[in-house]
Amino acid sequence: MHGHAHGEAEVNLLKQPKAVWAVAFACVVAFMGLGLVDPILPAIRDKLHATPSQVELLFTSYQLITGLAMLITGAVSSRIGPKRTLLSGLFLIVLFSALAGASGSISGIVWSRAGWGLGNALFIATALAVIVSVASGGTAGAVILYEAALGLGISVGPLLGGELGSISWRGPFYGVAVLMAIGFIAILAMLPPLEKPEHTSSVLDPIRALRHRALLTMGLTALLYNFGFFTLLAYTPFVLNMDAHGLGYVFFGWGVLLAITSVFVAPHVQQRMGTVPTMFTMLTLIALDLLVMATHTGSRGILVAMVIVAGAFLGINNTVITTAVMEAAPVERPVASAAYSFVRFVGGAIAPWLAGKVAEWFGPSIPFYMGFAGVVLSLVVLASGRRFLKSL
Repeated sequence: MHGHAHGEAEVNLLKQPKAVWAVAFACVVAFMGLGLVDPILPAIRDKLHATPSQVELLFTSYQLITGLAMLITGAVSSRIGPKRTLLSGLFLIVLFSALAGASGSISGIVWSRAGWGLGNALFIATALAVIVSVASGGTAGAVILYEAALGLGISVGPLLGGELGSISWRGPFYGVAVLMAIGFIAILAMLPPLEKPEHTSSVLDPIRALRHRALLTMGLTALLYNFGFFTLLAYTPFVLNMDAHGLGYVFFGWGVLLAITSVFVAPHVQQRMGTVPTMFTMLTLIALDLLVMATHTGSRGILVAMVIVAGAFLGINNTVITTAVMEAAPVERPVASAAYSFVRFVGGAIAPWLAGKVAEWFGPSIPFYMGFAGVVLSLVVLASGRRFLKSL
């Protein structure tokens, strides 16, 4: 990802086959699923008489199943082909987001989110590989397109969640079902059948891939950093005491910065500073951001400002880590992606629930200290694995 290639990528970025736009649109909706429930968390808590840690299970079940399913995505995709894998993932998302909307209890929503996570894993793990193979303009351009879709989805998610959520907490779930059905039809119509890989991959491939210290270092760094990320994303709505609209706007601001920096700022920072120094810098800034939130939990203004600013650091970090994983691993890209996602999601799954529990036990500022500690530990892991990342 150096100057020359990046310049070309920017030229070709918008001249893409229709299939790429179909997959990118579905990516946007898939990533909406993350921030979409943010503005309705307090509403679900109140309407279904739940505790914050019970509501946080919406994130936990989703993350845990997404992570575990990453292990099977390669095995599925190499047998039924990438197009069918994408479509089956989308089908599951449509089904389970509709079921979540129709749910009458917190456990019903939590189980639906688990099924949604399975669909999401099949879709996300395959989508990046598909965009890379169908897009014109090389890997760098494809990763930027993918990150742009991710950023757009993460930013629009809370806004849509806030708008639909102010009508009813069920609204956002039904909204995703409708949008994903559109994505399903688009991919069905526009994506040509893609070649299956030459050999079928095994469920154990991603686990074996973690023997490579570079990949393991990146995975553990991301796992610990997710403690900070999900404390910010999943726990902050409970502390802000705002309605669905207000929360929607706050997290929209966060997502917009995340989207802009991940696409436009990250490549330049990475070029100027190098991959690993960029990660060190961003993780340090994220840790400090969480520390300010921990020490100013009572001040809504400071919390809102810190959430939005954090979007910029997270955006740069996400792009740099994704590119690094794709380049550091001496295994096939889908296997690398699955291995990294498995560690990151399964590890990150406990963070939202734990943040809710810790708040119930010790008070509202402690989860932010926990997030801060997680990000500091991710810096330690990155530093200790530094020698395995020489190629970056």
